[in-house]
Amino acid sequence: MSRYDRYVLSQYLLFFGFFALILVAVFWVNRAVVLFDRLIGNGQSALVFLEFTALTLPNLIRMVLPIAVFGASVWVTNRLNSESELTVLRATGTSPWQMARPALAFGVITALMMSALTHYLLPASISQLEVRESEVSRNITASLLSEGDFLHPADGVTFYIRQIDPDGTLNDVFLSDRRDPETTLTYTGARAFLVRDEGSAHLIMVEGMAQRLDNQTQRLSTTFFSDFSYDISALAQKSENPARSIRAIPSLELMTSTRAITRSDGYSAGAQAEELHLRFARALVCVAVALIGFSALMLGTFSRFGVWRQAFLAFVVLIFVEGLRGVVSEPVLQNPSLWPLIYLPTFLGLAVALIFLVLSARPKRTRAEASA
Repeated sequence: MSRYDRYVLSQYLLFFGFFALILVAVFWVNRAVVLFDRLIGNGQSALVFLEFTALTLPNLIRMVLPIAVFGASVWVTNRLNSESELTVLRATGTSPWQMARPALAFGVITALMMSALTHYLLPASISQLEVRESEVSRNITASLLSEGDFLHPADGVTFYIRQIDPDGTLNDVFLSDRRDPETTLTYTGARAFLVRDEGSAHLIMVEGMAQRLDNQTQRLSTTFFSDFSYDISALAQKSENPARSIRAIPSLELMTSTRAITRSDGYSAGAQAEELHLRFARALVCVAVALIGFSALMLGTFSRFGVWRQAFLAFVVLIFVEGLRGVVSEPVLQNPSLWPLIYLPTFLGLAVALIFLVLSARPKRTRAEASA
């Protein structure tokens, strides 16, 4: 690469990092507020919140990376144009194809970043996130120790604590169990304690009352007790082998174990083909958007009003490419042999960029023909 190519490529990477940092920060703040309220509100520590936040970052970066590539490409090209650097290069006989080399190299570098993200970092982070979410959901103490709120730790179960003393004593406890459609059980206690025993959790209620309502006969039975033990371990029990998120499955496994994944996780061959080829297409689209941003701004000549028309055109093409990606997924889900459709938006974006470069390579000839 020439000195000019290295200079422009460094500018692309610099502003790409800037835009990516800003976009990730904006998306992270929006999600962190919800995550903070859910985890801290359920009694989890700040370290758990930071861990969950770190595990969600790869997915956020995957979402904003193409936008950051496009933004950096448009910004740097506009800056070079406004400072007449592109004009000087054109005057020296440099073609748009030669000036596009830094943009192409920039797209390839970001495509490699996206490949590492989609094929390794994202599946690993989602897999670990599912494990940690399962562990947190089994933390009965954290999910139930919330005073003054009616909680629903499981479908058909309502739990309430009026006050929690500093020593861990639960005052005025209410527990309603409606999981059995034929019987409704309601327990109240003046005091209660949470006790763990070999992996199981029990709620020990003192000086309370148990009510049993037969939903068919509407007959109510009442029993007073001095102390009563209720096993609450089942409230957080989940399937021993839950289905993995398809995004957590490694790419190599998607390529070599289609039938095994269908048997174990229930994902069809079409869903697996779509996910696998989307991971490759997301990397290639970085090359497309980088070239679209550069080539669109190469159209036309210098104007005191700037290049807002060309920038708007590039933005419209980007929206079209991104919108088309959602359209081509549905046929692949139905028929996995149609997987080449996943790459159609990317190749259309590359074709549009090539057309823009062809047009920008002969502006004088176009004007001469128009005047003739």
